[in-house]
Amino acid sequence: MEYTAAVITVSDKGSQGLREDTSGPALVKMLEESGFTVVETGIIPDDYEQIRETLIRLADERKVCLALTTGGTGFSHRDVTPEATLAVVERLAPGVPEAMRAFSLTITPRASLSREAAGLRGDTVIVNLPGSRKASTENLSAVLDSIKHGIDILRGNDADCGDEHHHEGHHHGEHHHGEEHHHG
Repeated sequence: MEYTAAVITVSDKGSQGLREDTSGPALVKMLEESGFTVVETGIIPDDYEQIRETLIRLADERKVCLALTTGGTGFSHRDVTPEATLAVVERLAPGVPEAMRAFSLTITPRASLSREAAGLRGDTVIVNLPGSRKASTENLSAVLDSIKHGIDILRGNDADCGDEHHHEGHHHGEHHHGEEHHHG
């Protein structure tokens, strides 16, 4: 299976060409090194409707496995990425930002001010990352392996996801011998 991804940088200044986007390219590199094919990148302003429409298009039309955003997750009045994300996801994945924050808190107490959200829309995992290159790559490194496993489950590829060592030491109740467990 091909793991497809999109990386969207949310930044007023970036979208106006006033600030160079370093987070987007760094995240693309990380994803590619992890075996993802990045099929789309872009820079959009901190605009609720534009973020919402972009995420809907990536999930419903492009049908990417993973849609990452970087930026717009702080306390500034223009930071609305999590709200736009929560408006489009159908199911929440709160453990992803929880894990990112737990990891970030070992680096800086300011991580308590991060507001990233994550969730699922159709077969797409949507994850918000912070705007800075350092924070966004650190956050992604903390959760990328788990996200990849989540994509396998979401897309029903748990049995053969092309990962040779996938079944060794993985006893988290993934294999239910054809029995599906739906919670909720």
